[in-house]
Amino acid sequence: MHRKRMVGIIGGVVVLAMAITWYLFRPELLFINRTVSEKFPASGKEATSASSAPTVLSRGSFHGLAHETKGVATIYELPDGKRALRLTEFETSNGPDVRVYLVAALEAKDNETVRRAGFVDLGAMKGNIGDQNYEVGADIDLGKYRSVSIWCHRFGVNFGAASLAPARG
Repeated sequence: MHRKRMVGIIGGVVVLAMAITWYLFRPELLFINRTVSEKFPASGKEATSASSAPTVLSRGSFHGLAHETKGVATIYELPDGKRALRLTEFETSNGPDVRVYLVAALEAKDNETVRRAGFVDLGAMKGNIGDQNYEVGADIDLGKYRSVSIWCHRFGVNFGAASLAPARG
């Protein structure tokens, strides 16, 4: 009787360990793409003149670091004064707790640069494929936050990054 009880306890511990491991690593996300196709954020009125059109503040192309990442990151000022980061032709790997960061560095070239330079978390990545928008607060100094990182918060890994160059006006 004692032996059956031990086997049951060991079996329960193994099942629990497998469930925890699955939750932490979410291996199915490596094989499941989440595609989004958000429209460009509108300010509530149609752009009928140059003064009511969005203004490009900065732009950069993604390059892969821990995972292949591609696409374009553009920060716009909208006619209503709000700012938005738009990812276009975007593609990277999926994963658990992937975030979009603005990083206080010219180039978010590795994990340590992101940690050391500091960052602003713009939110969870909406999808690993497709066009998407993230609000950029008016209090964020774009002269300081000069790159975008696709960051896996759970593992502290920089999937890919884009250095933002100011638009020439």
